[in-house]
Amino acid sequence: MSKLNNAMKNTILMLGVVAFFCTGRAFGQKKMAGRDPEINGFTATPAPEWSNLFLRKSGWLGGDGIFAIPFSGRDAQKEDSVLILFSDTILGEIEEGKLNPGFSMVNNSVALLKGKAPDPASITFRIAGTGEERQAVFSPKADTSDKDTYFWLGDGFVNTDVGKDLFIFAYKITNTHDGSPFPFKETGNSLVKILAGSQFPYTAQQQFELPFNTYKPGEETISFGAGVYNSSKAAGELSPDGFVYIYGVKRPSKKLVAARVKPSQLTSFKQWEFWGSEGWSGNRQAIAALADSVSNELSVSMLAPGKYALVYQLSSIFPEICMQVGPTPYGPFGPRIVLYKTSSDIQDPELFTYNAKAHPALSAPGELLISYNVNSFKFLEVLPKQPNLYRPRFVRVKFSQSSKSK
Repeated sequence: MSKLNNAMKNTILMLGVVAFFCTGRAFGQKKMAGRDPEINGFTATPAPEWSNLFLRKSGWLGGDGIFAIPFSGRDAQKEDSVLILFSDTILGEIEEGKLNPGFSMVNNSVALLKGKAPDPASITFRIAGTGEERQAVFSPKADTSDKDTYFWLGDGFVNTDVGKDLFIFAYKITNTHDGSPFPFKETGNSLVKILAGSQFPYTAQQQFELPFNTYKPGEETISFGAGVYNSSKAAGELSPDGFVYIYGVKRPSKKLVAARVKPSQLTSFKQWEFWGSEGWSGNRQAIAALADSVSNELSVSMLAPGKYALVYQLSSIFPEICMQVGPTPYGPFGPRIVLYKTSSDIQDPELFTYNAKAHPALSAPGELLISYNVNSFKFLEVLPKQPNLYRPRFVRVKFSQSSKSK
């Protein structure tokens, strides 16, 4: 029998949550769809060499929530290594195309990629613990003995302004055992700091609680860390403004919001500013939406100076991978462009794709490498038959020269 632990139970339940919050929200926004007049041409094709990098038969078999963080802190640096973050992760063995009994899940894991090429010999998957006592790599420090509280991971970056420490955003999830259809809730939004030079399992870390949500019943929550863009000179950006942008998603409305702070003041939360209708201010209550119907995980990256691409999956689980382009990292973002549809991955009506985002650290010049996740509403029924289903897939979007530079 498989181990139906917290990670597995809540992955299954989360499928219902995703559907509950997302279904029916996107189609009212179809009027926004169109072609940005400055995006004159692009091609979008599958990138099988990247998808196959995560096709495995032993140990780490799959995970969602993929974020790629270059250890140099510079997306454009050619010679680099990359830390890849995953949330809920499947562990087990596959024989003759079937998943063996005894598989399990942990709430997060990582992979280390030496270089930036999709070379199976250059990637190592890491999970904490040993043997049957496998554990998530990151857990809330204050709740180490509380098996009902755990982390799902957001985006992160290496802070080149502060000694190259690694920062990762995380969402604290707590099981409620209240008998409801969704017996868990977000109870905290954290920032994990890992000192430069730390080695796996990253025990030399600090955790900070973001103070921007009360988590009171009926109040809308903003989950910060859905995406991060570091626009500092030390990060090698072409048009730096000296801020790191932290993107949040309002739940359950799926609206994108933005905060910013000087990288050297990242953990000084009183220094954070929020984008509102009258510009940047320290007033969290005045925060305004930059876009709607976005996914829980997304990306903002620079195509060219004065041209920033917001990439996401429409309302998290619709097949459309979308982009909106703006003149700054905080918009205003133009009309929605559909870059790619994941329909070929979801011929079975029980399957769905979700949480697309771009990975500039893994992208060649003139393109964006985009990942998305594949899952099933009948997770436990489908997984033994399709044990490699639950892993990221990739698509490569190439832009014409005029689209990049106009």
